[in-house]
Amino acid sequence: MDAQEIQHNHQILINRFVAVCQADERVVAAFLGGSYARDATDAYSDIDFGLITTDEAYDDFFAGREAFVRLLGEPAFLEVFNDYGFDIVFFTFPDGAECELVLGRASTFNHIHVGPYKVLLDKKRILEGAVFPWPAVAQDEQVETLRSLLYWFWHNLCHHFITPLARGQMWSAYGGLADLRLSCVNLARLRENFQAAAEGYEKVEKALAVEQLAPLEATCCPLERSAMLQA
Repeated sequence: MDAQEIQHNHQILINRFVAVCQADERVVAAFLGGSYARDATDAYSDIDFGLITTDEAYDDFFAGREAFVRLLGEPAFLEVFNDYGFDIVFFTFPDGAECELVLGRASTFNHIHVGPYKVLLDKKRILEGAVFPWPAVAQDEQVETLRSLLYWFWHNLCHHFITPLARGQMWSAYGGLADLRLSCVNLARLRENFQAAAEGYEKVEKALAVEQLAPLEATCCPLERSAMLQA
């Protein structure tokens, strides 16, 4: 399937989403985020939907989220994630369309998304002038993150890499090496932008020039004692 076919497939799904939201009295507004909002889609883009309900209807909508998604199609995968302090419904259709649906209440929704967006539906004009700011990380929190990365690196080097390697526990040592590499990635991210959260490999190519990660390439080695020691 080429990019043009995927984009056509997505457009059908977006149109269906707007129609379903328009017909649902619980829904106040809907928008697109992610690569569609940035006009940066490619053949591998997913669809980032945002949906805002009335305050009174939120719990009912969330409880019926699976029924809502099935109005768009029968998903092959559907799960909820809420570790960020708001609800996200992830779903994928058999044709390969991957979607994220962030949910918010009309009285408070600025925390469910960051960055640009495109309005799909705004029944009560609550999105007029709305801004979804990038969350600021407190300076003292970043300092503690930096301190923790530096201090725990040496503990983890000894306890989770050198010790299992000496015991011949190759998989444990390999996992420890991966953790050490992740610490280095986060340190590089903090060096590049101390105001942003250190999010590991998540979209790291957008946070750093790939050249900054080049020294870590040698640590991506075979599961062999000599190679891991060299790394």
